[in-house]
Amino acid sequence: MTTDFWFPVQLSIMIATISTTVAFLIAVLVAYRLKSSSMRGKSVLEALFLLPLVLPPSVLGFLLLYIFGINSPVGKGIQFLIGETLLFTKLAAIIAAIIVTFPLMYQAAKAGFSSVNVDIEEAARVDGAGEWKVFLHISIPLAIKALLMGVILSFTRALGEFGATLMFAGNIPGKTQTISTAIYVAIESGENDLAWQYALISISLSFILLVLIKVMDRAS
Repeated sequence: MTTDFWFPVQLSIMIATISTTVAFLIAVLVAYRLKSSSMRGKSVLEALFLLPLVLPPSVLGFLLLYIFGINSPVGKGIQFLIGETLLFTKLAAIIAAIIVTFPLMYQAAKAGFSSVNVDIEEAARVDGAGEWKVFLHISIPLAIKALLMGVILSFTRALGEFGATLMFAGNIPGKTQTISTAIYVAIESGENDLAWQYALISISLSFILLVLIKVMDRAS
């Protein structure tokens, strides 16, 4: 197997790692902030967070093209700052993966923090712990199981992302081609053996991660 063969695998893992990390940081902070919030419009905000789970990938891809396209204010601003468009780049693939993985990570973080005994957090505050100490030393450790499961599910989802990535980042061999888009091209080209090789790699990685979730669940 050549370097060209492994590029989509390496890129997919890199995209999944970065997007899951970003989604984790944002989702954990937002979920913790909203856990005890009674702000107006909270339900609407959470519905927006979960929207990528139910929207067709083509719609997500279209929205990303519209927001970051060369004719949009955001797209023009980015092009002015970095000297090139965001479209059809690795960063575009990462952004698409973040969008589709965030809902999973948010749901996991929300469930994890909801399971934390509020009395324990309040006791820590009474003893003089600041909000960040409560967050880092009480809430995170007690919700860690749900958070880790969210990370694994998000990573698996990012690893297999296809629709939004294809529309927003394209399928450029050696640049933006991921496992999913490589399978698509291989099938379109009649290279079924190549498609099977990539499919088996994707299935194996996803299966290992899902088994890890089961092991964690039994160990708890």
